[in-house]
Amino acid sequence: MPTVSVDKAELFERLGHQYTTEEFDRLCFDYGLELDEDTTEEVEAAIKKGLPAERPQLKIEVPANRYDLVCMEGISRALRAFLGKEDPPQYRLAYPPGGEKDLITVTVSPETQRVRPFFACAVLRNLKFTPQSYASFIDLQDKLHQNIGRRRALVAIGTHDLDTLTPPFRYEARTPTNISFAPLGRETVHTAAELMQIYESDKHLSRYLPIIRDSDVYPIIYDAEDHVLSMPPIINSEHSKITLQTKNVFIDTTATDDTKLQIVINMVASMFSEYCAEPFTIEPCKIIFPDGSTRISPDIAPRTITARTSYINSCTSLSLTPSTIQSLLTRMTLSPTLSPNDPDALIVSIPCTRPDIFHECDVMEDAAVAYGFNNLPDIFPQTSSVAQPLPISKLTDVIRREWAMAGWVEALPFILCSHEENFAFMNRPDPGSLAVKIANPKTLEFQVVRTSLLPGLLKTIRENRSHALPIRVFELSDVVFKDTSRERQARNERHAGGVWCARSAGFEVVHGLLDRAMKMLEVPRIGKGDEKATGYYIKEGDDPAYFPGRAATIYYRPPPPKTSKIGDLADELKSTLHISKHQDRDIVIGTLGVLHPTVLEKFEITYPCSALEFNMEVFLKR
Repeated sequence: MPTVSVDKAELFERLGHQYTTEEFDRLCFDYGLELDEDTTEEVEAAIKKGLPAERPQLKIEVPANRYDLVCMEGISRALRAFLGKEDPPQYRLAYPPGGEKDLITVTVSPETQRVRPFFACAVLRNLKFTPQSYASFIDLQDKLHQNIGRRRALVAIGTHDLDTLTPPFRYEARTPTNISFAPLGRETVHTAAELMQIYESDKHLSRYLPIIRDSDVYPIIYDAEDHVLSMPPIINSEHSKITLQTKNVFIDTTATDDTKLQIVINMVASMFSEYCAEPFTIEPCKIIFPDGSTRISPDIAPRTITARTSYINSCTSLSLTPSTIQSLLTRMTLSPTLSPNDPDALIVSIPCTRPDIFHECDVMEDAAVAYGFNNLPDIFPQTSSVAQPLPISKLTDVIRREWAMAGWVEALPFILCSHEENFAFMNRPDPGSLAVKIANPKTLEFQVVRTSLLPGLLKTIRENRSHALPIRVFELSDVVFKDTSRERQARNERHAGGVWCARSAGFEVVHGLLDRAMKMLEVPRIGKGDEKATGYYIKEGDDPAYFPGRAATIYYRPPPPKTSKIGDLADELKSTLHISKHQDRDIVIGTLGVLHPTVLEKFEITYPCSALEFNMEVFLKR
């Protein structure tokens, strides 16, 4: 959940009441927010010591999908409506005196489809910035960049002093050497290629360079006099920068996702339209696309959803009238009206600032929030059921209990790991069809879904090297494999694994751990050539994760399926010809052995280790 810092005095002034910390915490909770911190005491302590201090701040956690609450303007507007102190604002487009023909136009060139294909814009006229509202304006852009914009990869915002520019504008894509301008904060003109080198050492901007660095063209926005507005998503130009004295603001947004683009342009324009000379008015622009089609931007027309009173009452266990629900939804910045044709229906108008509402259930939730979750009646559900564990979980608990009683400690590492840890560190090749890979990993530590429990156990030992030897850790959890035969293209598999770390290798220890697990599962040990119907055995293996000659493969012979008379005759024939009638059912379920020194070296473990891992799902009774 994003955390928003707002000026305490300004927020309380907007709300028209001076709250105590406890009262405001309760108000936030009632609305579905969480007061994370009130810095008043810290500020007062700093002032007493003679240290410089900012004004007291309130740090509020807001839901990740409530983009209208990531700035002071949005929070105060929502809480005032929730408290019944004002009606939800009605946002509207304000056309120039000449109508649509006088709108600012932006022409999108075909080359932009190769890098950032989507564009939207808006104009805010006759703004009156204060130092606080100006800072909030900049902070809102940063919050949207980091949140819905995914660090500008999906959406980037640019704001410009319209009075320094000459419409119409052009959104183009050019080669880096054909772009030159003075970037924000600099007077010197540089080419785009030079700027990419300059910003390599910039702590703030360097993180955004990979978004377009490998593209053969970079997006760029020009005015009619070829002044550069910005090179999204990297930097705006110095020429069009906004200041406290800016009166008219041109907002541009570029994106790789059109849905998120529309949310962002609506959010920025609507949140700060309250500072216009005519509050909550936005001047639209006309965008001309490469195919000749046009769009009026932004599109702030409200959406409508039909919500049934009976549905809201059934979900909340209440008996509210349609007019009561109407007043509750109004407090959540929605605009409901009673349906003239259906007494059970409400026609709910969803403003452009509430993209989090998709369905009737979202409307129901807002009604419940306005009513107060703590005020909902406590009732027994009309249906009841008795839960029970999954068969694989019951089986897992049997082994978990036995291994814990044997003195082993259970570890719970992450199911995600790096590609190197899963393959290269274990001396195992990646066939490409085994591991499920994360498309956009946040860090190198979480690139694939593990296909083995051993990397996590070895990392656990590495982080606990200071503990007394021997270290005995185990895990019983899922690994994941690609499986094109499944609808979801992957399958989970429950594995059991353990690692012994001591001054001696301890192969016999993990072998005993396997024997104990099999005894509890009532699986007898057999020889490879035995004619017993079911059991397990081990034989020398060649898994590269283990030391050569100190590795074993675990085989399991499941119970024979029920056969027909023809099957019985086939078994008798095999016996007559001295052909085993059971070995063709033997399956590999795991490995055990002494880990290879190179594996231990990569995991920074200096003592020998023995490991065990096997599949538990084969023991389920089908």
